[in-house]
Formats: sequence, structure tokens, C-alpha cells
Amino acid sequence: MEQFKIVVTDYIEPDLNWEEEELAKYDNVRFEVHQLKFAPQEELIAAIRDADVVVVNMAPMTAQVIGALERCRLIIRHGIGYDNVDLKAATSNGIRVANIPDYCPEEVAEHTIAHLFACYRQVVFSRKVLEESSRKGLWDFSGVPRMFRLSGKTLGIVGCGRVGSRVLRKTKGLEMNYLICDPYLSEERKRELGIECVDLETVLKGSDIVTLHTPLNEETHHMISGPQLRTMKQTAYLINTARGPIVDVEALALALRENWIAGAGIDVYDKEPPDPSYPLFGLENAVLTPHLAWNSEEAGWDLRVKILEDIRRFMEGKPPRFVVNAEVEEVLGRRK
Repeated sequence: MEQFKIVVTDYIEPDLNWEEEELAKYDNVRFEVHQLKFAPQEELIAAIRDADVVVVNMAPMTAQVIGALERCRLIIRHGIGYDNVDLKAATSNGIRVANIPDYCPEEVAEHTIAHLFACYRQVVFSRKVLEESSRKGLWDFSGVPRMFRLSGKTLGIVGCGRVGSRVLRKTKGLEMNYLICDPYLSEERKRELGIECVDLETVLKGSDIVTLHTPLNEETHHMISGPQLRTMKQTAYLINTARGPIVDVEALALALRENWIAGAGIDVYDKEPPDPSYPLFGLENAVLTPHLAWNSEEAGWDLRVKILEDIRRFMEGKPPRFVVNAEVEEVLGRRK
């Protein structure tokens, strides 16, 4: 019977006892768990060198790390994004890379809408007004930024895949208008959603709120920077619950300080957690949350179950449900 070694490099759950119990049902599986997110590269390599499957949360799977793997045939990214995995290195080494893109789209869409309300209705700032008015013994709304009704405003959705399409569906009852940019949507999918797509500049110019739902890659890195922010309305808000580096945070900080736009709602960061010097800290027109858009009890268990499903599929000789480096199949075909 073929033996399998499954190694977790790092994790965010309180423990992985459930996974250990499930995999203990197989006589031919060795399961190891580590917390190597910030470990030296040599320590990370030593832990996973002879693994058949590597499950990684945020440990950096660089070309050097991947090149040192002797047996690995599958890397499973614990979550949706996979920018900490060098896909080119994995592909050239014949290693499939899988992610779990379907475990939390509802949560991220809901968190996006929470930011929409927090920004547009000044929910966070209103707490300050309440406390100051309480100290004075009378209501003082003099410092409240301008508010507008959402009905009739235009929501710009950049990326209308799993999350963006749910934001579209969930906000329909708000009686908003929409501008949508997604050059990768098929005509069939656009018909299903009942939308037409426009270019990014049109979205930025015409929207009252712009929300980002694209993957992070070479095309989308700093997709929103100074020129794009200057294109937006002065009364507009930017929401990012996707990946931090999609937005040039230095340009965004300048835009918020100089009121190029009205505000921003941010849940994701270039470095996580961000340093105390993060440029949006201290800006009252920035609503910031700690990369929790994915979080719910239901999503947490969905993620664990789906990862285990991919491990089981691997042991049965089947590919994972979602492969992000499809070109690896050509490499694997040449090796047969």
C-alpha cells in the first residue's frame, strides 16, 4: 500500500485535532503539523522536504523552498489567494497547486457590504460624535461628514466572480445602479447575471462606491494607484476586501488626506498584520478591519472539510477540485 506524508506548514485554527482524527483512519498516512509561518527557510524546508502533500496558510513557498521538495505532488493553499506560492516553480517541478475558492464567498460579500454601510453611513465616526455629545450634554453634529442615501447611487464592482457577483445580488434591494468591470467574464455568465461590463476607467469615473474583487497578480498589482484615485469622484468611497497590494496604499493615504475621495474601507494589507507605521492608521475617513472578511463559524469548517476532501482525492489518484496552475498538466504529461 502506498504511503502518504501530509504536512501542514502553518495554520490559524485553534488546533487541527479533527484533521488528525480523520486522517488517523488511514493506515498509510503520516500527518504532521507545524507553525512555520515566520520560520527560517531552512527550517521550513526540513519539515516538508519529503512530504507528498503540503498544506500551507501563509508560509512563503518560494522557488527555493519548492525546489527542495523531493516527493511533493500537491500544494494546497489554505484559503483563496495563493500569492505566497511561486506558481512557476511549482509548475516546473510538476506540482499541482490547489486553492479553496468556494469556502467563504458569502462572508466576503457580506463584509464588503458592511464596509459599504460603515463608510457611506459614517457608522464608525458616529461613535465619536456620540461620545463627544454625551460629554457636552447635547447633540453636536457639526463635525459629521456629509452623508448620502444609497438609493440611486452607483456601485462599481471590479471583478464579478464568486464574491463580486454575490455583492451584486445581495445589494439589489438597495435600489442602486451598477457599473461592472470584469474582462474575463464569459458572455454566457454576463447574461446569467443580467449585466454589461465596462472598462475600469468608466467604473472609477462613474461610481459613488468602488469595491474590488480581483485576484492579486502581475496585472492587478497596484491596479488602483494615484492616477486611478484622481479619476474617482471626490464624494466616492473605495472598498478593498480582496488583496492589499491591489491598491497602492501610499497613494490611497494621500488621496484620503487631501480629500481626492471621501473615504475607504479596507480589510486587507500588503503586510499582515500591518506595521504601526501603516499610512492609513489615524485617518478618520478610513474604515479598517483586520482581514476578517472570510471569517465565520460556517466558513471555517467549510475550509477544513474542503481541504480534507482534496487530500482524500489525492490519495485516490484524483486531481484537486480547483487547480490554479493548469499548465502543470502538460509537465506531468511529459513525465508519464
